[in-house]
Amino acid sequence: MTRFLRLALLLALALPLAAAAQQSPQITPNYKDADLGQVIEAVSQVTGKNFIVDPRVRAQVTMLSNTPMGPDAFYEAFLAILQVHGFVAVQSGSVIKILPDATARQLPANDLPDRISATSDEIVTQVIQVRNVSAAQLVPILRPLIPQYGHLAAYPSANMLIISDRASNVSRMMRIISRIDRSGDGDIEVIRLEHASASEIVRVVNSLNAAQGADASSSARIVADERTNSVLVGGEASQRLRFRTLITHLDTPLEDGGDTQVRYLRYADAEKLAAKLKEQAAAGGPAQPGQAAAAGGDRSVTIWAEPETNALIITAPPKTMRSLMQVVDRLDIRRAQVIIEAMLVEVSTDATRDLGVNWIVDGSGDNFLVGLFNQPIGGVSLGDIAAGIDDPSSITSAPGGLTIGGGRNQDTGTNFAAILRALSGDGDTNIVSMPSIITLDNEEAQIKVAQEVPFVTGSFTTTGGTGGTVNPFQTIERKEVGNILKITPQITDENTILLKIEQEASSLIADSGLALQLITSKRTISTRVLVDDGGMIVLGGLIEDRLTESEQRVPGLGRIPILGNLFRVRNTKKTKTNLMVFIRPRVLRTAEQAAIETNSKYNYLRNLQLELNGGKVKLMPGEMRPTLPPLIGPTAPPTAPAPPSQDVAVEPNGPSE
Repeated sequence: MTRFLRLALLLALALPLAAAAQQSPQITPNYKDADLGQVIEAVSQVTGKNFIVDPRVRAQVTMLSNTPMGPDAFYEAFLAILQVHGFVAVQSGSVIKILPDATARQLPANDLPDRISATSDEIVTQVIQVRNVSAAQLVPILRPLIPQYGHLAAYPSANMLIISDRASNVSRMMRIISRIDRSGDGDIEVIRLEHASASEIVRVVNSLNAAQGADASSSARIVADERTNSVLVGGEASQRLRFRTLITHLDTPLEDGGDTQVRYLRYADAEKLAAKLKEQAAAGGPAQPGQAAAAGGDRSVTIWAEPETNALIITAPPKTMRSLMQVVDRLDIRRAQVIIEAMLVEVSTDATRDLGVNWIVDGSGDNFLVGLFNQPIGGVSLGDIAAGIDDPSSITSAPGGLTIGGGRNQDTGTNFAAILRALSGDGDTNIVSMPSIITLDNEEAQIKVAQEVPFVTGSFTTTGGTGGTVNPFQTIERKEVGNILKITPQITDENTILLKIEQEASSLIADSGLALQLITSKRTISTRVLVDDGGMIVLGGLIEDRLTESEQRVPGLGRIPILGNLFRVRNTKKTKTNLMVFIRPRVLRTAEQAAIETNSKYNYLRNLQLELNGGKVKLMPGEMRPTLPPLIGPTAPPTAPAPPSQDVAVEPNGPSE
């Protein structure tokens, strides 16, 4: 028998422990325009409660949640949904009736519970014993704080109040009655405030008293004591009771704390935001003499920033505090980023043709000089060839094209020399430049890929020393030549991006090695455009088709058909240029999108380095080329590398024919 009792005792102890070890299910309810009947069915399944639904209970409800909750919390949220839509849940035995709240007072509820929840929305009934004031006098004062479906009545014989309402409001009423139910037999009462400002309470109550047109001889008098933050109330007992109730109701705590708050900012700059908030506070009222404008006529408002922790320290009355915190909530947000890819494409072709004859006839040995026609063809003339024969060192490069010549050079008789030159040149150039940049919304960004090129801006000489030495000087200014992109994006509500763009593409088109002879070409665009997220738009372009023809000839003789070709040199040059500038912005709203974009470029460069490390040139065995390390972190690299962000391809001019 003793062994059986021990076994039963162990089982009795083990069962509660096993039940406690089981965790209650966690759910995350989300409804959007759902039928209330579906929500009731879900609550019944989760909580195990039984419901009887009145046919008049119909509504489309929305409930959004991002944190899991247990069955009890889910049921409390369900009660809040019923309150919002004007329904009530009333316990009746083992079932719960869901009815319109207009009939709530006529139905039995949770009567006289031991504990009143300050957050529950269930219907409860409570009897409150009033000790120092008349319960009947409290009814007209407290009645406006009870909703229409609630119930408030006094039992004068026992000086009690009967309240039937939702638990959260009953708990609030009990706290108010506790503050009011105090001994106040004297002509002057001192009400110590715990949360509100005494001067603000007096201002509000006096404004209400003046608006009601109360007689000064019968109304209570109230004065604020700022040192102790107390309100002094004097007058007839019923009037003091009325104002004491009102003051107690107004002296409620703020949800976010007291008059001074420290707000740590996540994204905004504390110093910049503090200056703007001071202007906001100053706009609340005229500044008094000798008072800072940031206080806005209220010495209790102070705002300053702590840059080391990027925090705001604000001291203000409750109403001003709430207004300022709402502004901070809207400004201290994560700003989207924009990646901008600019594409500068230039395609140009040029063709040149040179054809001509140079000749000279010299009879100075026996006769006289007959004639000369010397005109450069393709940069080479008969004189250049003659100088090369006399001084071979003057020839730096062989002339291109086709050159045919001949002549006679004797001591007697007539000497002559002639050359025929034909030159054809074709060139194609294809340049693609793709600079890209990432910036915050409404923040100007600039990317610059340029060279510092010297340009001569002046020259002068100085004479110094006893020997009169002349020292030449030149002043040189260095200018940037390359690609410069300055852009400011602004994301609109319509998933489009407004871009303020300044684009410059410059390059050297002639380089003799002297700063005095440098020539640059510059192409600039300054515009504002509107483009869709991820779309591409052309900013501008240049299409140029140029033809240049020239001819040098001997007057008269050069116009003779066929024979005139011996007295002419002709040159033709045709250039066609196509330049277009495109731009494509994309919005990066989350950290994941920014990480994917960064990883794609990072892995592309790393793959290029790995390919170079497999080369055959290894002058130092055992030495490896520097390589970017692999990415390690929560953001995994994409499966395939993205195209390069910048690619420049230049095809040089083709060889001359």
